[in-house]
Amino acid sequence: MSLIVAGRFQTFEKAEAAASRLFARGFLEEDVSLFYVNPPGQHHNFPIGGDAYADRSMQPAHKTAGAGIVIGSVVGAAAGAAIVMALHLSSLIFIIGAALGAYIGSLIGAMGGTRKAHEDLPVRVSNHEVKQPVRESGVLLAVHVTSETERKAEDALREEGARDVEHASGRWQRGKWSDFNPVSAPATSH
Repeated sequence: MSLIVAGRFQTFEKAEAAASRLFARGFLEEDVSLFYVNPPGQHHNFPIGGDAYADRSMQPAHKTAGAGIVIGSVVGAAAGAAIVMALHLSSLIFIIGAALGAYIGSLIGAMGGTRKAHEDLPVRVSNHEVKQPVRESGVLLAVHVTSETERKAEDALREEGARDVEHASGRWQRGKWSDFNPVSAPATSH
């Protein structure tokens, strides 16, 4: 594994200025890499897009949808029975009422479950989640360093205005951070 220091910049121009500072301090071109990091949730790690297999707020939906089916079918059956008795209609109305109640109940139950789960998700405070830090979008300037040059690279990035300077252990191949994971929490230094 290689030592890597990376800093986030708002523009490519600022990142390129920081790269120039690194080259002036003796870093080689093959040890510096620039790339853009998409905003959280937009990394398309899955074929249909997104960063996660499922939305965390959807996890309890199946439980509350099941409860909604039971409650909705009972209410729908009762409403269907009342209509059948009041209007002397076919008993098919009773079955339709139960089915419609189950369907509406499952929707209401699922929506109620996702709302509760959404309320329990981490709260964002000044662009960072309280429970787990998120790598913000921007131009990332990654530098392949040694233990002797690590501090020099960090200083150069900070002097050029890098935000969220992070230290990582990763695979550096052909002048790039080849195993970079945009959804992993950055190990930032302050």
